[in-house]
Amino acid sequence: MIDILITEDNKELAEPLCDFLRADGYTVTWADTGEKALNIFEKYGARLVLLDIMLPGMDGFAVCERIRKTNDTPIFIISAKGEKNDKLNGLILGADDYIEKPYDIDILLAKIAGIFKRRYSLDEVTSGDLRLNRAEKTAYKNDKPLEMTNKEFELLQLLVDNPGKTLTKEYLFNKIWGSDSFSEQQTLTVHIKWLREKIEDDPKKPARIQTVWGVGYKFI
Repeated sequence: MIDILITEDNKELAEPLCDFLRADGYTVTWADTGEKALNIFEKYGARLVLLDIMLPGMDGFAVCERIRKTNDTPIFIISAKGEKNDKLNGLILGADDYIEKPYDIDILLAKIAGIFKRRYSLDEVTSGDLRLNRAEKTAYKNDKPLEMTNKEFELLQLLVDNPGKTLTKEYLFNKIWGSDSFSEQQTLTVHIKWLREKIEDDPKKPARIQTVWGVGYKFI
């Protein structure tokens, strides 16, 4: 899932906005038509949609309405159309905010940071080049998705939530598999190996998941 989907047909406005957002650490995709935006949204999803109204073909109001039929992702309408009826229409269709052009980039970035903090701060955790989304049970390395099982994700999340702490094998096994599980502790060793293959730059010389011999593991 991308962080921000920008729908804007004006290249001179879209490209600088993309640069500002990427500089703040967001993953950004730009579409110059409503149809392209919907295709991208349906394929990848987005945590926030920035939506112009006056677009070639399908206008922004129609895009907003289509997204709202199936998804509650935040939508900011950003438009030169500043009439009261336009603002009311956008908000009635489900937009979370209506921002007039020209806008102050610092205020826009603050609003975006605010929506991400309120909506996603509890769901997401980052550690270096890793990003975990608790709600979706998805993990990313350098913003590229990692394929992993539920148990792998739960184990990685437990490690990431306890940086620098040595967690015993017994603690990890009981938390993830349960003390009454029919699995054996060797299962933990195998899952640690699989995680290292996915998150370490060099799995043979792990730097993130370190072994504390005779005790357990520590996440750095």
